[in-house]
Amino acid sequence: MSDHQLEQFETYYEMLVEKNKVMNLTAITEKNEVIDKHFADSLALIKSGVSLTGQKILDIGTGAGFPGIPLKIAFPELEIVLLDSLNKRIKFLNEVIEALGLEKITAIHGRAEDFAKQKEYREQFDYVVSRAVANLTVLSEYCLPYVKEDGYFLPYKSGDIKEEAANSKKAVKILGGSIEDIISFEIPDTDMARTILKIHKDKSNTKTFSGEKQDCRQKNRFARSLYFHFFSLSFNRIEELLSYQSGIVEEDLFFDDIVPLTKMKRFHCPAFDELMKYIKKYIQQHD
Repeated sequence: MSDHQLEQFETYYEMLVEKNKVMNLTAITEKNEVIDKHFADSLALIKSGVSLTGQKILDIGTGAGFPGIPLKIAFPELEIVLLDSLNKRIKFLNEVIEALGLEKITAIHGRAEDFAKQKEYREQFDYVVSRAVANLTVLSEYCLPYVKEDGYFLPYKSGDIKEEAANSKKAVKILGGSIEDIISFEIPDTDMARTILKIHKDKSNTKTFSGEKQDCRQKNRFARSLYFHFFSLSFNRIEELLSYQSGIVEEDLFFDDIVPLTKMKRFHCPAFDELMKYIKKYIQQHD
């Protein structure tokens, strides 16, 4: 890596921690931790064995720019699109892109399910990446529609995901894909375990959401959007979000609205039910 690229990473870090003082971007701010848990983790995509020599990549739920911006710095020939649901983060990402002098990279604001309906985005990417911690079945529903035939969806996962991967095979197949490989490893100089799945797009597919009826999607779009936004956060941010148990609800969560999760029982659809089950399980495990 050149001195210029190292300088870009340094500038990115400085902008990240400075902006984090006024908006929630990351719970990790100590420099070595950012290097290990954000920068190095993002670049761990090379472990998947895919070529990184000019491909077009979509980063869904990019948050503060991970893994998209580190990939762009390290592999400047890549063409990258960063997608996030919160406009404040998109503004920050555009500031970073300008400050680092990055080219062939754009940041767009919106929901994953909406952009997938647009022909300029649907099945237009060689790879789709995401560090979101959503269930793989749901994450595949959001991400695979963007992958062109013979491309890859490459989700970053943590922990033992064998059962989760097995449970997602049917949905992945319906969406035109197949799980080609599961690569597990540790990030160097850390005890951080990471798994990247190689989900191959075997054939084109026009189905956007498998297993859910159209009327459920329309009536519960808000619930599904909150679902994806919640899982696009890191585990550290989830812990912060769960502080609502103590009567604390942070601003700029859930599209700048203050939405106590305990008051959202009026929404009913498979995705939302799964969200609530996950939150209850997470609370029990971390009490």
